Amino acid sequence: MSTFTAPKGTYDLLPPSSATFLAIRERIAAPARQAGYGYIETPVFEDVKLFSRGVGESTDIVTKEMFSLTKRGKEDLALRPEGTASVLRAALQANLHKLGNLPVKLWYSGSYYRYERPQAGRYRQFSQVGAEAIGAEDPALDAELIILADDAFRSLGLSNYTLLLNSLGDKQCRPVYRAALIEFLAGMDLDEDTRRRAEINPLRVLDDKRESVQAQLTDAPMLRDFLCEDCKAYDEKVRELLTANGVAFTDDPKLVRGLDYYTRTTFEFVHNGLGAQSAIGGGGRYDGLSEMIGGPSLPSVGWALGVDRTYLALEAEGVVLDLPSATSVYAVALGEEAKNVLFAKVVELRRAGVATDLAFGVKSIKNAMKSADRSGARFALIAGDRDLAEGVVQLKDMTTGEQNPVALDALVTTLKEKQL
Repeated sequence: MSTFTAPKGTYDLLPPSSATFLAIRERIAAPARQAGYGYIETPVFEDVKLFSRGVGESTDIVTKEMFSLTKRGKEDLALRPEGTASVLRAALQANLHKLGNLPVKLWYSGSYYRYERPQAGRYRQFSQVGAEAIGAEDPALDAELIILADDAFRSLGLSNYTLLLNSLGDKQCRPVYRAALIEFLAGMDLDEDTRRRAEINPLRVLDDKRESVQAQLTDAPMLRDFLCEDCKAYDEKVRELLTANGVAFTDDPKLVRGLDYYTRTTFEFVHNGLGAQSAIGGGGRYDGLSEMIGGPSLPSVGWALGVDRTYLALEAEGVVLDLPSATSVYAVALGEEAKNVLFAKVVELRRAGVATDLAFGVKSIKNAMKSADRSGARFALIAGDRDLAEGVVQLKDMTTGEQNPVALDALVTTLKEKQL
């Protein structure tokens, strides 16, 4: 037993669960790649001001949850709590918006960090796959991203989830709503921290999960009633496109998400079998974020889907992904000379694209065959001195138990013909 354990709020990702995590990442990313999104990878730490300006100084993410790093030199750094601000920063730094047609379409995958109270589905290091479309204002783009996320969840076999949808307006209509909401909040019984948050961004109060707060918001003004004509038309077009393409959604007039940069379309996927931590992904339009972090006007939209939460959602629905075995062929050598020959064949098979393993450090044929069975391999290769003298190895089908000799020089061809 090691003296050390994983830090609180984190966990180790180990086989066989890790194979499912990799498959989740792949299937979430696949629709985005098919839609022309290119891969981007950013540093796990950034200038702390990137997040305080972009994510928002009133958010819990910035005020309570960011991991700041020990100061070296004159830089204040923080581990990234989300992906959008970093991706947009990287795109601006590389001038991707000047290189060709807009929007710039990017997808990413990685770990993110928030100092939260650990519980099921909420970790201090968590994994996400995200997609961002930078530099275009088009309701079809919002609809495209929502459909890509929905397609990703469906490809995994999930069905017990709901898409929540809202519009947060823009710089024309939101100030009018903000004033009305501030006036309403002034009459509520709020604690000092919540009232201070409301002074910076009153919409954040709508996202407060405490029953004592939600009970007082029953008659609060809703942003949907304050949308300007342009935002109404934009929102209606997004909904029209989703409906026409078979994506169901539920209106949620209080949905604001936990980030300050969202405008217009805002959405969240919640799973009905996960309890309190039900969000498995979400996103929205962020038309002003580029200007907030010092860039030009670049209306954009994107999402991030949680790999950890999606894994829990699969468990909740009892969905088991059909994953290929990590090993197709398992080689068992009876004697040192046979091991040298089979080792060379294992290398040859791997180079031919066949997933192959070898019994290492095994003292008996019985234990070696147990290892072959545990590996999940479809075939076992068995060879001893007599086999080598005849220029063959024994090929055993681990499913049927059938065993036949195969010429050494025909082994790779024989196994490739079996579509391994």
